[in-house]
Amino acid sequence: MSSRRRLCGFGSARAWRLALVAAIAALSACGGGGDGAGTTLATATPIDCGANCAADALSVADVERVLSQTVVAAQARGQLATIAVTDRVGNVLAVFAMTGAAGTFLIDGGRAVSGGLEQVNVLPSTFAAISKALTGAYLSSAGNAFSSRTASHIVQENFNPLERSQPSGPLFGVQFSQLSCSDLMRRDTTDAALGPKRSPLGLSADPGGMPLYKNGRVVGGIGVIADAVYGLDLDISNVDADIDEILAVAGSSGFTAPTGIRANRITADGRSLRYSDVDDIAVGPVPLSGLPGVVVPVAGYFPGAVRAGAAFGVASSGIRADTGVFADLGGYVLVDAVNANLYPVVAGTDGGLTATEVQQTLRSALAVANRARAQIRQPSGQAAQVTITVVDSNGAVLGLVRTPDAPVFGTDVALQKARSAAFMSNPAAAAELQALPAANYLVPAATSSIAAYVTALRGFVGDPTALSNKMAYSARAIGTLSRPFFPDGVSSAGAGPLSKPYAQWSPFSTGLQLDLVHDAVVASALGGLATGCTGLPRLKNGLQIFPGGFPIYRSVLGVPQVVGGIGVSGDGIDQDDMIAFLGLSQAAAALGTGFGQPPANLRADTIGLPGGQLRYVQCPQAPFNNSSDQNVCAGL
Repeated sequence: MSSRRRLCGFGSARAWRLALVAAIAALSACGGGGDGAGTTLATATPIDCGANCAADALSVADVERVLSQTVVAAQARGQLATIAVTDRVGNVLAVFAMTGAAGTFLIDGGRAVSGGLEQVNVLPSTFAAISKALTGAYLSSAGNAFSSRTASHIVQENFNPLERSQPSGPLFGVQFSQLSCSDLMRRDTTDAALGPKRSPLGLSADPGGMPLYKNGRVVGGIGVIADAVYGLDLDISNVDADIDEILAVAGSSGFTAPTGIRANRITADGRSLRYSDVDDIAVGPVPLSGLPGVVVPVAGYFPGAVRAGAAFGVASSGIRADTGVFADLGGYVLVDAVNANLYPVVAGTDGGLTATEVQQTLRSALAVANRARAQIRQPSGQAAQVTITVVDSNGAVLGLVRTPDAPVFGTDVALQKARSAAFMSNPAAAAELQALPAANYLVPAATSSIAAYVTALRGFVGDPTALSNKMAYSARAIGTLSRPFFPDGVSSAGAGPLSKPYAQWSPFSTGLQLDLVHDAVVASALGGLATGCTGLPRLKNGLQIFPGGFPIYRSVLGVPQVVGGIGVSGDGIDQDDMIAFLGLSQAAAALGTGFGQPPANLRADTIGLPGGQLRYVQCPQAPFNNSSDQNVCAGL
């Protein structure tokens, strides 16, 4: 048994100590005391990418080496593979199809479920390879290395998978982010390396996607599909011999993640995450020329010639250090082709939030992040690394800031969380959802009503005015209603109203979250170029259903009104919750202009439900470095 497997099973004293520390840190506390709204938080020194990032990028020779190593490993095993390599911000640097490799693949969650994207078999293998490579790159950082197998571990109905009476994975629903129809994710062009770039299938839970590292920094990802099936690992109690993963690990030889930051060295809720079922495979570099296969163009993603990756953290990558209002806090921003901030602080398009209020909310949340103890980073004791976004009630981005080494996936997810909380709390939500057309499934041909989810939610909470009565739904509360079991993890219970019944549920057929974006995802995969995933202007890049998003309210003539949302993503989910929740509370207290949290009686945790209760916010225990503060979200 390998040392990696012993760690996953807590088979060593060191692993047990790490798991125990993480378990204690993961316990939530929402009682009184600590750094509340009136406290000014000191900032920790954030990890900085700096000018050194310029040296940390994949060269053309590096990319060709990764491809050739994968092909050689495939030949040695009698396999025919499609391979993709990306940089950290999602530029596709190469796609290579071995001669005879399958041109399409089957989406199969392994539970004999139909509907949603299940059993679709018409999409090109290049899309699966690109999505896997992006997953390895986007989920990873200098402090954590996650693979597509890690993604499989954290998006299923139980955590750990098949461990009954356990809640769903901590990033349940993250697979439907980075979508090709997102208005934040960028399209490929032949003359610009600006990221973050979109993914054909969102984030992948199918093993075979690995991050690539140079000098301890993530510089990209590799994705491989050889078995023509796009699925996930339903049972982590065994060690798989997954050919896609074997080839991806072989291809990453010379660019492997540092062992100390791999997912199997990181815990969530006291459980070690899964990184790979394959030990590192050493493959010597060989010339790509002469190997069986060709570099193939992929419309909208890759022009057809191997190219070098962007150096992360500098303007040419689309993400750089801020020189404006967030510079003193170590903030980074997204920039355009002329190096201008893509999402500078602005006032709400609906008049609900001033630019000053937006700026203070982002700064307060960034200050909390800089002091917060990270959950998913090694070595321990680092500050959280996240993206923070504020939107107005129309879903317009009013400002976006990130910390230097935040995983790239959180950029799109933070916006999804902010929009989701603002949209579902808006009294227009029910009518706008009811007006949407049904999702059109391909296999078998069928429709799934969006309006039916409104009806189901109203019946579930016993309120015919739900989603039109100004009730405040956090991303955590939305997520609980979107689980295939309610209470979450109780397998004898029925599904939440925004989920498919468990017999029809899989990570490829989730319920409202997928149904809202299904047709746009399919259209994009078949060549469509439209931007906007849901048909809802307030929710352009899709619904997100794990914690870290809250609505922002203001009292207008004594009547509470939804005026926006804040979303945070990139670290542990309780850390995301805390940074967003405290950031909003502290900004509201600092300015005293009347915006802030919704009244307590309007929060979703006041809804009485049989068999369980919604939770609005959950903050971690002992959440700050160099501090013994507890119960930091109490009373806000």
